[in-house]
Amino acid sequence: MILQLSNYIIPLIILFVLLYGTYKRVPTYEKFVEGGKEGVSLAISLLPFLLGMIVSISIFRASGAMDAFVSFIAPVLTFFHIPPDIVPLALTRPISGTASLGVATDIIKTEGPDSFVGKLASTMQGSTDTTLYILTVYFGAVGIKKMGDALKVGLIADFIGIIASLVICYMLFG
Repeated sequence: MILQLSNYIIPLIILFVLLYGTYKRVPTYEKFVEGGKEGVSLAISLLPFLLGMIVSISIFRASGAMDAFVSFIAPVLTFFHIPPDIVPLALTRPISGTASLGVATDIIKTEGPDSFVGKLASTMQGSTDTTLYILTVYFGAVGIKKMGDALKVGLIADFIGIIASLVICYMLFG
């Protein structure tokens, strides 16, 4: 029953919107085309911001800076019972969803999906957000220059998500 409903829910919503728009005498096709034009122009305006983020993350990982940083702080992490393997995910998650998904995938391939670190990576991936990506792309697209408070709040929320992931995984799996 639920599976059948899920197959039809999106088409039914679209049909409802079209019928309601027609009932209200809104030119639905013209509005659809207008929205498509706006979507294409928005995608083109976001491209430089996306490219900058992807290149920056690739350079950081390929240079070995990430591995050097993790090696440097490994003794402190071990003291607090934080697996050093999770640090690259914790650092890339606020920057890029795609990069952090790649890191999480590497962790799960290396450690296994049922390992503590694999479960922690999955939990962390779902409990944090791409703060810097959101600020760069969306704030840049609409021309917001002052984003200091949003950055602080976003990074605090990411930090809390990382800590919550650790606590929850230690409570459930550790």
